[in-house]
Amino acid sequence: MDQPMRDFTDLLLRRGVVGLDQLSEASNMARDTDINVADALIKLGYADPEDVYRALAEFHKMDYVNLSEHKITEEVIQLVPESVARENSIIPYKDEDDTIHVLLADPFDLETTEKLRFILNRRIETALAPRTAIMEAINRYYGQVEGESADSILQEFTDTQIDFTETAEDSVTSDLADDSSAPVVRLVHMMIQEAVQLRASDIHVEPFEDRVRIRYRIDGVLVERDSPPRRLLGAIQSRIKILANMDIAERRRPQDGRIKITVGEKELDLRVSVIPTNHGQSTVMRLLDKDNIKVGIRQLGLSERDFKIFTNTIKRPNGIMLVTGPTGSGKTTTLYAALNAMNRPDRKIITAEDPVEYYLPGINQVEVRHNIGLDFGRIIRAMLRQAPNIILVGEMRDTETASMGIQASLTGHLVFSTLHTNDAPSAVTRMVDMGVPGYLVASSVVAVMGQRLVRTICKRCKTPVKLSPAILQDAGIPPEVAEKAQFAKGKGCGYCQKSGYRGRMGIYEFMVVTAKIREMMFQGKSTIQIAEQAIKEGMTTLYCDGIRKVLRGYTTLEEVYRAAKRTEQDQKAMEIVLAEFMENKGLVS
Repeated sequence: MDQPMRDFTDLLLRRGVVGLDQLSEASNMARDTDINVADALIKLGYADPEDVYRALAEFHKMDYVNLSEHKITEEVIQLVPESVARENSIIPYKDEDDTIHVLLADPFDLETTEKLRFILNRRIETALAPRTAIMEAINRYYGQVEGESADSILQEFTDTQIDFTETAEDSVTSDLADDSSAPVVRLVHMMIQEAVQLRASDIHVEPFEDRVRIRYRIDGVLVERDSPPRRLLGAIQSRIKILANMDIAERRRPQDGRIKITVGEKELDLRVSVIPTNHGQSTVMRLLDKDNIKVGIRQLGLSERDFKIFTNTIKRPNGIMLVTGPTGSGKTTTLYAALNAMNRPDRKIITAEDPVEYYLPGINQVEVRHNIGLDFGRIIRAMLRQAPNIILVGEMRDTETASMGIQASLTGHLVFSTLHTNDAPSAVTRMVDMGVPGYLVASSVVAVMGQRLVRTICKRCKTPVKLSPAILQDAGIPPEVAEKAQFAKGKGCGYCQKSGYRGRMGIYEFMVVTAKIREMMFQGKSTIQIAEQAIKEGMTTLYCDGIRKVLRGYTTLEEVYRAAKRTEQDQKAMEIVLAEFMENKGLVS
């Protein structure tokens, strides 16, 4: 006889959507961050919003509505004012028999239902949908009915014939600062709001001779948006500078600033950089979303081998762990995931960062300030007097910083840092090139992780594909493996802005400094020799980890080729990955 269900999580457990360990972690996160378990499971990436909310709806005997498959008419949307929909995170989706059917995300939110009955003077029936899906629908449908678009704002500029040129910049600044209804104020706010809705990491405002180009970086790829006329450049830049507390009169020197802004329910920090170019000032606003640093080690996308080594490495009492890769390869996310895992009351953690992008509760963060001589080396010397257990150095960029980090590791501290190298084995020679003696590198570095980011296939338009023999041969995938693989691509839909991709995941190579590799480092062996030894000991290269994720249908070959190149050294690592894949498919005893 079936046991009675306590709550919706029993359904998720029975269906194998989540495990007991994942549910326990989500319950702890819900308790610590004052959110519900459903949202915690989604934030941790343990379950899709659709699976969670279907279970919620079934448990509470409510209907579940998939908004991506449901078209809401304009007549229904107009039944509920936009302000009411946004304030209460609800959206009407059907009107029949004198009853308005409304979607909400919380089955216990009876107060909102009663409020709607009073405001609309109609019968209200509720159904469930994920909160993110409801907010996306609000932005989509109300934008069509009564929302404000960039075109409408730009038309206001045309109608009023205001000439916002570079030379007139100072004269209009005070008006822009005070008048929140000014078109340029709304245009800049709408630009930021749109970037948040599209999950962009950067906004680029770039001046050219005859136009202003606005681009968003979405999942690591720049996408051009509708651009305003060239004459609006001065007004847009003035507004951004005011928000970022910059000197609006300075146009010859680079400037940096920060903007704190709330868009919807999100509190965002924007890091702003302005540099002079031939045709005016180029501005980049980097959107720092606090949700991005709440990722756990499990959500990084490490293989089982690398996950076990990573968790064992961060439990060490001392040594240096390096994370390598170019700018924008996810190094900060990886390091913060490690710090979050170790952030306990019995440990003191201090970081030296340039700049501090995200603020971590319970961790002492120090920002580099070159103008007062507060550089990495000086911060490390000072932080050692604070008796920390764990140190994070934002980047080892010179001999002094690297030497100080090594000294810290040799005196009983666990040190995390980053290096700009192409792969994990190159980190050894890079530190030697910086002037650090090879024997010090060998005795202090315990592991090096190289990483890149690849876009993941959109789950809503994902479709299986069959790759040609020529493509498989170029990729190094044998036919017998291809038969069991889950090759896929995204057809392109509204959810992924027709790109076929939504979100990113890491591909990694994790080199553990074993006794043999340490001996090779002492002997000054080349990067290639160290890499070959690491692969013999089980290291998977960046390319091969990418192929692992292609075989499982997470990403595409095109994305792997964009992030990592196949080399001769990959052959041995490829054998490991292919054997592991076939074994997991049950084809090897």
